[in-house]
Amino acid sequence: MRRAARGLPGVRHPGHTLPAGDLGALSLPVGDDGVVVGEDADCRALVLGLHRSTRYDVLLIGGLWTAQVLALRAAGTGARVAVETGRAQAWTALARAAGAGVDCMTLHAVGRVPPLGAAVSGPVVVVRDCGTRPPRGRVVSSPWQSVVTLLPYLSPVAPRLLRDSALVGVQQVSPEEAGPIGRILGLSRAEVETLPTLSEGVTLWCSGRERHWVRTVATEPETALLGPARRMD
Repeated sequence: MRRAARGLPGVRHPGHTLPAGDLGALSLPVGDDGVVVGEDADCRALVLGLHRSTRYDVLLIGGLWTAQVLALRAAGTGARVAVETGRAQAWTALARAAGAGVDCMTLHAVGRVPPLGAAVSGPVVVVRDCGTRPPRGRVVSSPWQSVVTLLPYLSPVAPRLLRDSALVGVQQVSPEEAGPIGRILGLSRAEVETLPTLSEGVTLWCSGRERHWVRTVATEPETALLGPARRMD
């Protein structure tokens, strides 16, 4: 029986030492670690902590490009990424590039994601790219297993997902979609009016009362693999 992967092994190196007199020169960053989703208007990096000891559900109403950037960056943090999708052809090249010979990103048909054995030593991110009406999946969020659901636009299941998700990202939508989204998320009138005007790669991330306008800026390798930022596929 093939054993489930437990994440990528880290770099092995001998220990480092530092003279006691140099300790004062050290500084440690304080804040969340995780996946860099982009930068705000002040060019500060915004980080999404996907690896948690509690359940964590993320909803992205937006484009495939942004979902794939998030999946690729999650794999880069050492997580195993399982993509549940009805369009495997759109993910095949990404899965091959992400793994570099290691199965850190796997593709599964809708409703066919197996148990993944998430653990603190091997976190998992499930990306659900299942169209406008994603069915309730067998694999749900759990400790060390986050679920990111992609909706291309507002659909009949969107209100439930908007209410149930701990984090919601909204990209450019029509004025008719912006209204219901704004009411459910408690957005201001200005925020609702801005949603239909968003540029490619810009997302409004919402968690409770917290709001962040974020532009996802691809690296050169990401652009070579996925192309330029785009809302529509």
